[in-house]
Amino acid sequence: MTTDLREQICRVGASLYQRGYVHGTAGNISARLPGGGFLITPTDACLGALDPQRLAEVDAQGVQVQGDRASKTLALHRRIYDADADAHCVIHTHSTHLVALTLSGVWSADDIVPPITPYFVMKVGHVPLVAYHRPGDPAVGDLVEQRIRNSHAAGRPIRAVMLERLGPCVWHRSPSEASAALEELEETARLWLMTRPAPLTELQIEDLCRHFGVRY
Repeated sequence: MTTDLREQICRVGASLYQRGYVHGTAGNISARLPGGGFLITPTDACLGALDPQRLAEVDAQGVQVQGDRASKTLALHRRIYDADADAHCVIHTHSTHLVALTLSGVWSADDIVPPITPYFVMKVGHVPLVAYHRPGDPAVGDLVEQRIRNSHAAGRPIRAVMLERLGPCVWHRSPSEASAALEELEETARLWLMTRPAPLTELQIEDLCRHFGVRY
């Protein structure tokens, strides 16, 4: 199981890199291990050239067990896992159109882009903005965890946040599902920047939720 999870992380990293969702050594991926603890990509690693055996493994307390030195975003990833029991993979990238959106102005602090497509509503949902902090600032973990807990309390759980000027953090049940949600979010930002269309109406969103059994 651990070997398969390592390979999944590397496959997703390579796919994101090849299609331009990450560049250089930006971005990181982590996954929750079945017996406790986590795998996470090493610091300054290129997601396009990951080695399954060199992924960092840390225990449930965040202490490194093996592999190359863990990404400096480990603390943020762990706060996401602590706040959402359904999170089994977290992906952080510096996706171009999402970062550009924070530079030009998001739709709102609670929803960086409006619900302009049905698949954004079904696959992503609400994505709040987290104000700029330097990379690795522990305060970001506090803000993200609070956003997650507040959204659950309000009955509309989130699976992504946008770090201003840095990029999105997206989480889901597996690396492939987290990657799919990230891609949908980035493409929605690209469409919004290109066209600025009217959002779907409340009735259209209610119809999607009812028909497909999703929450928005």
